[in-house]
Amino acid sequence: MNGDGKRRLFIGGRWTEPDHGHYEVIDPATEEVVGLAPEASREQVYAAAAAAREAFATWSRTRPEERSRILDRAAGLMLRDLDGNAALARAESGATTATARGMQVAVGAARFRRYARGALEPVEEAVAPQINEAGPMGRAGVFGAIAVRQPVGVVTCVTSYNNPWANPAGKVAPALAMGNTVVVKPAPQDPLSVFRMAEALEAAGVPPGVVNVVTGSGPEAGEAAVDSADVDMVSFTGSTAVGQRIAEVCGRSMKRQLMELGGKGAALVLDDADLDAAVAGIGTTFSFYSGQICTAPTRVLVQRGVHDALLGKLAAYAGHLKVGDPAARGTVVGPVISAAHRDRVESYVELGRKEGARIVTGGERPAGLDRGFYVAPTLLADCTNDMRVVREEIFGPVVVVVPFDDEEEGIALADDSDYGLIDYVWSSDVARAFRVARRLRAGGVGVNTIGRNMEAPFGGFRRSGVGRDVGSYALHAYSELQSIVWPG
Repeated sequence: MNGDGKRRLFIGGRWTEPDHGHYEVIDPATEEVVGLAPEASREQVYAAAAAAREAFATWSRTRPEERSRILDRAAGLMLRDLDGNAALARAESGATTATARGMQVAVGAARFRRYARGALEPVEEAVAPQINEAGPMGRAGVFGAIAVRQPVGVVTCVTSYNNPWANPAGKVAPALAMGNTVVVKPAPQDPLSVFRMAEALEAAGVPPGVVNVVTGSGPEAGEAAVDSADVDMVSFTGSTAVGQRIAEVCGRSMKRQLMELGGKGAALVLDDADLDAAVAGIGTTFSFYSGQICTAPTRVLVQRGVHDALLGKLAAYAGHLKVGDPAARGTVVGPVISAAHRDRVESYVELGRKEGARIVTGGERPAGLDRGFYVAPTLLADCTNDMRVVREEIFGPVVVVVPFDDEEEGIALADDSDYGLIDYVWSSDVARAFRVARRLRAGGVGVNTIGRNMEAPFGGFRRSGVGRDVGSYALHAYSELQSIVWPG
């Protein structure tokens, strides 16, 4: 960082002045400037990819133990500076203080620690021997084989704005653990935390070119990071629309892809559910990242016998949430990321009203907040599955409620969606809940919980993405399989 607070790009182990100057990063809570992020030129992004390509030859052959030590040291440095890192994350993302500390920086560091261990996981798997008869391919014999996971090469990591620590860490750490090199292109709204991550990796001993960070407020930097001839794989978290455009570019040169895209999680609440537990889970759509999370249970499908009771409990839950300054003690719901996104969320609420939905609570800007991009927790009832507010990802603190009569209808409604990331089932009959869960077309299903097992595969069906990561599955995602065969 310059003395005037301007960030530099990180290319080939050097902190580099951007060709196109800087742009302002805005605090969503105060509308004040947090810092100045660099505007990379297309040529600088290509230079970053070229540096990663050059570094790959050595890094991919570095002993796993050394890669592990570097990742572990980086995690320690991130936690050493927890207070400053969390303050920056809160300021640029609008997360509450508790979320910035516990779910952003701490989770980001934990992912580096996890993949420090992951670097030591075996990459070879034995294949059962095969007996071949004599023929055109040679003499009869017993042939052995192993499957070996090899690094893909240069990976572009395009990350989302809702978690400027955990999301980049979930890409960078497993990619590095497997011996890949990376070009990181953070979301333009809150890129400053990723530079802190790069500083920690540099101090931990990452060789020049292994990690590169490029930023930009417009599409130029991201486009270059995807279409560079030096890039072998693109790992993207963001909207389905952008993911589709990236996939089209990747398809031209057969770049590998890992796509974690949009979601419209269905929460099936059956008539024997613990309604208080269901409300506590569904209510995180209002509070956690102010609904800016693809895994949120935003689409509530409730069996008609408990519809009114659940609606009343959800309204009461939303009404008790404190909305305001994310740095203040007791705040649960902070701002959304930008004025443009606030306007988008509000336009969806108005669209729901026009479509015939009833606004049970929310629907207006919170009172007494003159600055910042706040949206009141909003609950829409009397919804049907053909409404756009039910079908499209709003990505804000908005929950829609659709009633159903029996299990078959509930399952059909849940699967009548372009998305399929994570769904949820609430029922006091665990066997019933698992039976329903197995029938849902989603990459993950939470049974009576919104919690995650961070070793379980994560990814979506349909337009919610391509591929799986998290735990050891992430190491596989950033690998290519090679078969080695020999005669016995």
